[in-house]
Amino acid sequence: MAQRVATEYVNASLSLTEAEMPTLISICELQQLRLQVFVLDNGNQEVVLEDDVGKESIRLTFERANGGFHCALTCRVVHPRLTNALRKLVASFKGDAVVNRIYQGFTMIYHYIQGQVACIVESKGATLRTVFEHRDTAGGLESLFQLSSVEEEISRVRGSVNELLDLRNQTKEPGLIKEIDEGLKSHSRLLFTLEA
Repeated sequence: MAQRVATEYVNASLSLTEAEMPTLISICELQQLRLQVFVLDNGNQEVVLEDDVGKESIRLTFERANGGFHCALTCRVVHPRLTNALRKLVASFKGDAVVNRIYQGFTMIYHYIQGQVACIVESKGATLRTVFEHRDTAGGLESLFQLSSVEEEISRVRGSVNELLDLRNQTKEPGLIKEIDEGLKSHSRLLFTLEA
């Protein structure tokens, strides 16, 4: 099995509410990391994570924004516990990130969207190969169902239009013709909307 050399977090982004900050702290503590939290003058918070031997650390700066905190991060990590902590933070707080897991001779590029892996690409030199791509099967089926229900509605409205036209051709009463014409006008607007 290939040994990971390092992990790079490129443009990682986390958004938390103030109530979620203690959860972030407890996730970091569970990884057995040294932890320091600084509250800055402007209300921003800085969380410093350090490996157990003090050789490597990362600094997460959470800026106040819209009643919560936002952290943008780019860093390179070697220590497995720090790597694991960052992975858990991205997943737990539905963060977005591009993560390069660097091995000897190749790199695996993970694209996280809303805390979930959306795509994994293997990079060897100039060659890129997609290893995994998330497909929203349930969402795709639901949208397909919605499309078919719209088509069924269009078919039903067209049937109603045909019935109204047949009725109009058979009717001689001006009052009934006016009602039928109003119904046809309403149905034509509905068809226009459904077909758009």
